[in-house]
Amino acid sequence: QVLIQLKSYMEEKKPYLQDQLTLPDVAIHLHVSINHLSQVINELCHQNFFEFINAYRVDEVKRKMKDPKNEVYSLLSIAHDCGFGSKSSFNRIFKFHTGQTPSQFKKSLNSV
Repeated sequence: QVLIQLKSYMEEKKPYLQDQLTLPDVAIHLHVSINHLSQVINELCHQNFFEFINAYRVDEVKRKMKDPKNEVYSLLSIAHDCGFGSKSSFNRIFKFHTGQTPSQFKKSLNSV
């Protein structure tokens, strides 16, 4: 039940767009204990809180990169809009989730 609420909150309110989002912030919003929320994410998603949040951020970056109206923005600008706080963390996390750097991913979109 908590996982359903969590995913619904992520998809509808997009709190992951805030670069300072914390586990307590989300737990308070969902009216569950921090420990319970952490346990749900760890056991059911096989991720820690930051991996879970960053997966949403990466998906949002990919979505924005695919939208032609965002071509005027730099990758770093898009990353910041999607909740990433720094270029180094964005590059590292994006590559971890996609197997490509953000630049490689963007080039692959243009070659299609």
